[in-house]
Amino acid sequence: MEVQVRSGRDEAAVRNKTQKFLVVDDHPLVRHGFALSVGEIHPDAEVVEAGSLGEALEVVERSNGLTLVLFDLNMGDRAGRDGVRRMVEALGDTPLLVISGSDEVSDIIDSVRMGAKGYILKTSSTEVLEHAIKLALTGETFLPLPRAVLAGNVASEPQRQTGQILDRLTDRQRDVFQLLLAGHSNKEIARELGVLEGTVKVHVRAIMQKLGVRNRTQVAVVAARSGCFPEEV
Repeated sequence: MEVQVRSGRDEAAVRNKTQKFLVVDDHPLVRHGFALSVGEIHPDAEVVEAGSLGEALEVVERSNGLTLVLFDLNMGDRAGRDGVRRMVEALGDTPLLVISGSDEVSDIIDSVRMGAKGYILKTSSTEVLEHAIKLALTGETFLPLPRAVLAGNVASEPQRQTGQILDRLTDRQRDVFQLLLAGHSNKEIARELGVLEGTVKVHVRAIMQKLGVRNRTQVAVVAARSGCFPEEV
């Protein structure tokens, strides 16, 4: 029996060639722009485009498997939130990232609650898109809460004092908290702070316990309502 041995580089090439991304948006220029960006990030992957929810569901049905889907929240066919739900249902374990021109906090939070693995503003850079895709493919969730979003959409609501949240946290937990809100994974937070990933997990659990929440999305909701936001995004 002949055994073939592939180098790490060859194996990576094979994996990339089997990757298939779907971009769904009813505006051709926007859709094609995202498709080009995905192609730049994953040059060996196949990128498919769909202009409606119906076309997208057809692609899902006839595809052997998709790697990731980018889905416009505000489709012209009024798919909207129902479209996100139906796509998430049809995709199963395949991650879906919402793309949208809306920076409403409610849209961001609702999208993640419906099963999206993240939310990307159409004004975002290619670097942000790459970061969001990377997180989604590793099982993490990209949840952008930029300063402008929080200031513009939460400031009108009655706010608790920011200190009421931050005072509950230790100095190190505050560092983790800020990076958490910026959408960083545990591994990235560990690298940024120069600590072990296991240590970050302990801090994240402690933060959630102190805020009375169960996951990262709820941390972001509490932060938004309280006027907290990351120092850098």
